[in-house]
Amino acid sequence: MKKNNYHVLGVMSGTSLDGVDVAECFFEISEEKKWNFKIGASETIEYPTIWKKTLQEAVHYSEEKLTGLNENYTDYLSQIISAFISKHKITTIDAVCSHGHTILHKPEKEVTLQIGNLPKLATLINETVVCDFRVQDVKLGGQGAPLVPIGDQLLFPDFDYCLNLGGFANCSYEKNGDRIAYDICPVNIVLNLYAEKLGQPYDDGGKMAASGEINEGLLNQLNHLNFYNEKPPKSLGLEWVQAYIYPILEASEETSRNILRTYVEHIAIQLARQFSEGKKVLITGGGVYNSFLIERLQAIRNVQIVIPSEELIENKEALIFGLLGVLKLRDEVNCIASVTGAKQDHSSGMVFNI
Repeated sequence: MKKNNYHVLGVMSGTSLDGVDVAECFFEISEEKKWNFKIGASETIEYPTIWKKTLQEAVHYSEEKLTGLNENYTDYLSQIISAFISKHKITTIDAVCSHGHTILHKPEKEVTLQIGNLPKLATLINETVVCDFRVQDVKLGGQGAPLVPIGDQLLFPDFDYCLNLGGFANCSYEKNGDRIAYDICPVNIVLNLYAEKLGQPYDDGGKMAASGEINEGLLNQLNHLNFYNEKPPKSLGLEWVQAYIYPILEASEETSRNILRTYVEHIAIQLARQFSEGKKVLITGGGVYNSFLIERLQAIRNVQIVIPSEELIENKEALIFGLLGVLKLRDEVNCIASVTGAKQDHSSGMVFNI
């Protein structure tokens, strides 16, 4: 039976490997069918070094090894979720809505794998679980990504564009009555790697990039990658970065500092290409804290940048996966064909009861 109010946990692990985001979410739907939300307790649980290393390498695992990893990661995720529920004394939730962690994403081969979405997760945490949101879309001929735009449409209708700066940049907007969304370019998945080469987990405020110099030849190479001329729907994964971005950066033999500077310029140029002058852009995701990147974007394209509260910056994706789960429980559309390229709009995901 459909209700007007839902209390769920949204759980998200992104490609930048910052950790597992867990957010307590309250959703309410009005008589006018407008969704409102509130975020309760929230945390990002950082990955221990061993898990970070494993998740980085898992793209090369055999099928058998991936099966074992899926089991182990589901166990690990259950411990994180149970500890969060216990710590924050959370009771009577409708469901835990979990993205899992993407290991393989090759929609053109009808392959996408998010680990941590096994049925035993429900048993281990003793809660209803809604998860595995991408698989059905890929089976329907879609990209299986991005999934966040339905949340942009329902929760943030006042913005011309919603831009997320995470491991990858993606944006969504309305065009001729359809929601359009796609991945733009890699962001933190690249920036964090080169910050680590300079002894930092990330480039705080973009200060290291700001102190470097642009390699024009390298910038030109990056900007001419074929992906940037493809029409949406389109999405990116770690495999693409390993095949196309890293080889170009390494072959340049540039210093890490100059690579950071050049790559920030590359991101800013690619982001600016997506937006019309003067429009209102909501920016969330960890990349929002890279103030140098935001400055470069603003310098290239005059848009009204809106950076929301830290709570929303940190939890927008977990919040929206919470909403995806609620929509699945209501058997309502949570995956938009105009976004992913699937044969039809659909209600995606698996529901595992205790």
